[in-house]
Amino acid sequence: MNQSVTERAEVTSTRLYRSTPRYIQSPGLIDGAAEPVSQLKVRRCALLCSQRSQNNEARRLLTSLETAGIEVVVTTFGGECSLAEIEARCTELRAQPQAVDALIALGGGKTLDAGKSIADRLEVPVVIFPTLASNDAPCSAVSVIYSASGVTESYEVFAQNPSLVLVDSEIIAQAPPRFLVAGMGDAMSTWYEARACEHNPQALTPYGVRPTLAGIALSQVCAETLYQHGEAATEAVRDRCLSPALEHVIEANTLLSGLGFECAGLAAAHAVAQALTVLEEVDHNYLHGEMVALGVLVQLMLEQDHDEAQRAARFFARVGLPVNSAQLGFSHTDQAAMAAVISATLVFPFIGNMATTVTADNLTAAFAAVEALGAEVLQELGDQPYRRLHPNT
Repeated sequence: MNQSVTERAEVTSTRLYRSTPRYIQSPGLIDGAAEPVSQLKVRRCALLCSQRSQNNEARRLLTSLETAGIEVVVTTFGGECSLAEIEARCTELRAQPQAVDALIALGGGKTLDAGKSIADRLEVPVVIFPTLASNDAPCSAVSVIYSASGVTESYEVFAQNPSLVLVDSEIIAQAPPRFLVAGMGDAMSTWYEARACEHNPQALTPYGVRPTLAGIALSQVCAETLYQHGEAATEAVRDRCLSPALEHVIEANTLLSGLGFECAGLAAAHAVAQALTVLEEVDHNYLHGEMVALGVLVQLMLEQDHDEAQRAARFFARVGLPVNSAQLGFSHTDQAAMAAVISATLVFPFIGNMATTVTADNLTAAFAAVEALGAEVLQELGDQPYRRLHPNT
C-alpha cells in the first residue's frame, strides 16, 4: 500500500461530514447578492476579483452591496493562487484604515481558493461567488497552492467551510462552454475517487478521517447527474441559455462534487491531474478539469475497470473532454514528459487512497491503456466536440 498522509501511521475510524452552511443557486442572483450577505452581519467587506471581473460582474455585485449600505474595499487578484499573491493581498487589506469583517471572492477557481486562504489569515468569514462552473473549489474548505509559475505546490485546509456560496446560473450560462465542460471532468472524478476510497480501508479524506456514507452517496449522485444531463447542459451553455439540464450540471459541478470530495476523498485521478501541471505546455494551455478527465481514465485503468473506463471515455468524447495525451498537448511517447508526470503522480498525498499499490510500472501501463482506449473511442465518435472547444488545436 502506498504510504502517504502522515505515513498512515494509524488508521482512524473517525468519520466527518462537513459542508458550507448555505448554498444558493439562482439566475440573476448577483443583483440581489446583498440580501444573503447582509444576513452574515457584514458591514465592511473586501472584494477579491480580477481586473477583468472588475470591468464586468463585479460592477453589478458592487451596486447591490453599496445600495444595501455595505462598504466594499476592492483588491485585485493577480492571477495565481500562490503564497506570494495571498500574502500580498493580506498586506494590502491589513493596511486599510479600518478592518474588513468579511471577504467576498468573485471569479474562477484560483481566485476562490486564494480568497479562502486570505480570509483565513485575516480571520474573517469568506463568501464565495464563482463566475464559472469549471471546478469544485467553491464549497470546500481546501485551497490548492501553486508556485508563481502555476505548478502545484501544496494545499491548505481550513477550520471552516465558506460561510456562504452564491451561484448565479445566468452568469455561468454566458461563460464559454469549455469551462462548464471542464467542470464536468473535475466533477466526474468525485465518484470514482470516492469509490476507490470506500474500497480501501486505509483511505483518508483531506481531513485525515474515513469517508462518510453521505459523501459517497453524493459523489454517486454527482456522476449520475453528469451522465444523464451533461450533453444537454453542454448544448444549453453553447446556446447561452438556461435549461433544467444546465441547472442540474451547475449544481453537480459546484455543490455535489465539492461535498463529495471533502467527505469521501481523493485518489489517482487528482494525482494525475496535479502531476500534469509539471508540464509547462499542459499547465499553461489546459484547465484543471480537463487534466482530471484524463486522470479519471488512468485511474480506471489502474483499477482494471474497463467497463467504466469505456463509459467515461465515451461521455468525455461526446462533451469535448480529452481522452488521450495529445488532446492535452503532450505525447505519452515522450519519455522525459512521462517520467516527470509519473514521478509527480507517485508523490501526490492521496495516491495511497488507491486500493492497490500504484507503481511507476502499472502507472505507465495505465497511461498506455488510456491511449488505446482513446484511439478506439475517437475512431468511433470523432473529435468534433473537442475541436469545437479547442479550435486552435
